[in-house]
Amino acid sequence: MTPGAVAIIGGTGAAGFGLAARWAAAGLEVIVGSRDSGRAEEAAARLRSLFPDARARGLANADAAASAPAVVVAVPYAGQAAIYKSIAEHVPGDAVVVDCTVPLAASVGGKAAHVLGVWEGSAAQQGAARLPEGVKVCAAFHSLSASALAEAETPCEGDVLVCGPKSAQGVVRELVEAIPDLRHVNAGPLENARFVEPLTALLIGINRRYKTDRAGLRITGI
Repeated sequence: MTPGAVAIIGGTGAAGFGLAARWAAAGLEVIVGSRDSGRAEEAAARLRSLFPDARARGLANADAAASAPAVVVAVPYAGQAAIYKSIAEHVPGDAVVVDCTVPLAASVGGKAAHVLGVWEGSAAQQGAARLPEGVKVCAAFHSLSASALAEAETPCEGDVLVCGPKSAQGVVRELVEAIPDLRHVNAGPLENARFVEPLTALLIGINRRYKTDRAGLRITGI
């Protein structure tokens, strides 16, 4: 199943805009969501200037969430609960929601390479608990460098570990593999997000030690 459009909640942030740019370059219809609809449209206009053929528009988060069969949530952990509360009643019942949130301690003033414990098990499960029953939720895109995503003309290599129901994996695969040089890896049910989300903190530490901002993941043997 190929999503007709993808909405990025938090699409004006570094990671969200990077994903939006990659999908716009790939020809997907992109809806940039933001708490401020004006900022969302500014980001969409930037996409249209970068990619003249881009189908991009900007909307307030709730309107963006209602406008696409695939909704990507790319927001800091500190604001995640409020974002889900604001979009929950607007997400279509048959939508696939892809959560990219990482519970980094930095979001509450702690260290960037540390993660917080989440009562539900993971940030993605915390988000899923705030959505209507029936909405499919996956966790993905945690290991991608925002800096690498922003350079839309440069390959963004690596594997994307996707945790979520089998019935939603196909939609997320299409999103992952619309970006050249990325590969979808089915990492099991949403419960496994508790193991995947902390990998971002590990990559932050690796980036610091190797003085880069491009570290990613590759699963071998499959």
